[in-house]
Amino acid sequence: MGHRDQRGWAPIPGSQHIYELEVCIISGPVTEAFAKANPVVTRTIQIRGDQTLAKLHEAIFDAFGRDDEYMYEFQVGGKGPMDRRAKRYVLPMGNDSSDDQKPAGVVTRTAVDALGLKRGQVFGYWFDFGDDWWHQINVIAVHDGPGSGKYPRVTAKVGANPPQYPDWDGEGDDEDED
Repeated sequence: MGHRDQRGWAPIPGSQHIYELEVCIISGPVTEAFAKANPVVTRTIQIRGDQTLAKLHEAIFDAFGRDDEYMYEFQVGGKGPMDRRAKRYVLPMGNDSSDDQKPAGVVTRTAVDALGLKRGQVFGYWFDFGDDWWHQINVIAVHDGPGSGKYPRVTAKVGANPPQYPDWDGEGDDEDED
């Protein structure tokens, strides 16, 4: 996959892939009004295989217009988000987890190529363990690289950015009053 150099793991020339990923919000704290106006909220992101899951998180964070950082993890190898059998890739401080399922890796050291992703595969991304923003990531294509330009990059957007902190006070204003 790569060789060790002074900076860490470097890609082997000619072995690089570009992953095209559709990131779909499947649950989170959105108001009924937002959900009605935006029944589908997705972002398509292209990322190089030598980039880390931490870089993928940054791309997702920016693509959905989020403001505040929180804990997150990726779940790979299950049937999608929230699958307890999936391998978990966590932040460095989450690597000493004492729960039943030890993490498979750390997001800052796990390259996307290391996941062995294939077209049609689905995996999960969980952001903000308190508000529980759950995302399904669909692998829509794996291209031979190295590609040109800056990666990761957003290539398509469907739906508006949901507010990270919804205005619950305005929810239900359209309902009849007694």
